Amino acid sequence: MTQETGGFAAFNLNPNILAAVAATGYEEPSAIQQQSIPIIMAGHDMIGQAQTGTGKTAAFALPILHRIDPAKREPQALILAPTRELALQVATAFETYAKQMPGVTVVAVYGGAPMGPQLKAIRNGAQIVVATPGRLCDHLRRDEKVLATVNHLVLDEADEMLKLGFMDDLEVIFKALPATRQTVLFSATLPQSIRAIAERHLRDPQHVKIQTKTQTVTAIEQAHLLVHADQKTSAVLSLLEVEDFDALIMFVRTKQATLDLASALEAKGYKAAALNGDIAQNQRERVIESLKDGRLDIVVATDVAARGLDVPRITHVFNVDMPYDPESYVHRIGRTGRAGREGRALLLVTPRERRMLQVIERVTGQKVAEVRLPDAQAVLDARIKKLTNSLTPLVADAESTHGDLLDRLIADIGCSPRALAAALLRKATNGQALTLAAIERDRPLVPNSAPRERSERSGDRPDRGDRERRAPVALAEGRARCRTALGARDGIAAKNLLGAILNEGGLAREAIGRIQVRDSFSLVELPEDGLEKLLAKLKDTRVAGKQLKLRRYRED
Repeated sequence: MTQETGGFAAFNLNPNILAAVAATGYEEPSAIQQQSIPIIMAGHDMIGQAQTGTGKTAAFALPILHRIDPAKREPQALILAPTRELALQVATAFETYAKQMPGVTVVAVYGGAPMGPQLKAIRNGAQIVVATPGRLCDHLRRDEKVLATVNHLVLDEADEMLKLGFMDDLEVIFKALPATRQTVLFSATLPQSIRAIAERHLRDPQHVKIQTKTQTVTAIEQAHLLVHADQKTSAVLSLLEVEDFDALIMFVRTKQATLDLASALEAKGYKAAALNGDIAQNQRERVIESLKDGRLDIVVATDVAARGLDVPRITHVFNVDMPYDPESYVHRIGRTGRAGREGRALLLVTPRERRMLQVIERVTGQKVAEVRLPDAQAVLDARIKKLTNSLTPLVADAESTHGDLLDRLIADIGCSPRALAAALLRKATNGQALTLAAIERDRPLVPNSAPRERSERSGDRPDRGDRERRAPVALAEGRARCRTALGARDGIAAKNLLGAILNEGGLAREAIGRIQVRDSFSLVELPEDGLEKLLAKLKDTRVAGKQLKLRRYRED
């Protein structure tokens, strides 16, 4: 009997696993799968550097399932994920690949669901446990031996776990696991904090790194639009008038922005909802299900809240707020154009964010074309087309069903048929402007697309003293501005400060506001609530080998 050597069969996986993989329609392993599966099957510790969308879930799920003993009714593999959505996504993948493996059970352990059934499933012998760190620690406090039989550990999206403040929880979990376990760590980036974890908890790990920066976004039509910060909502509403979308996700930086923008969209008649870290788990699930089945068309989300979101209906992504780094941009627009589907991504860029746009283009290797706001004529045409489409199906039998009523209304009101029709149209459109002049009056202001010449001419460039003295921009409500003596001359960039504060401060990414790096100091916007406690927590934090020493900045 000749054995197949191509595709997944080349890994010599359990035939039942291969059958499940074939049933999903996958034929050829991705790059991360080709390199990772043999290493994990051989029992080695591993560090995998790969972005979302590269097939990394199957890269660890398939070899771990191969090494599971269905006859042993006890936890054998633990997969840690940063969010509930990702944990559910990974658990579903394991269940799919284990469909033809009788006796193999998977349990998802996450906050927002009753603890009792989760702990019972573990004690009843679920071999695969997929968990968020916080909830798993809750279970360990109830039963410290619950992980005693685990011999495979996977940290999925480890960098996100640290950004969400799970470092202490991870240390608790490591101590509860057998020292002889196999440990596999996947992370999109490898900051020093991740390397430190690897040094402490992995044994001679093998490294796998997959470059997918352009591959992730090539199937998506990308464009950017220059807009003033205070005109973003108006710009979004203008774009929605002319964009032909099925479902759409909008990304903003803060929880409050999700609520404000979703409210503005609902006021205009769109079926929209917010998705952020403060929304209860059961409500978040309802939002995602509503987006899937068409009860919602638009979700306004923060980066963390959207992790694990995969809705086939999503045709458009609007980056209303600029992402903090190119990797976040790639992850965001990856919500559309998945599995070969077409997608369109629009990025709103304020004048001071042009440089980040250039960084995104350089990292992704793709030009993000500039588009203009739709002009008044395009908006008018779109509104009339929408009205025409809504009225066309009603015209066929309208005269027979409502003709007599029309005659009576004309007589009772004492007006012409044209005047009555116009009044009914005004009512049907809720007073929406359907003239060029009215639409032009409401259009948002658009900044000049060309960069200011002063920045290009060395003779007009402000000297260092001018740069140091320029006034900080106005603070958003609920934020405090803090200062560190570290600046550009110390080799510091905004991403260095952001990473250090996220990793050591235990904050969500959207909790941190604007970061301004000057020559001899930097300014960081942090939450006013709990600021002193946060600064104490960051007291010993070091960036580029130097102490951060953040303190509240008093503006005279």
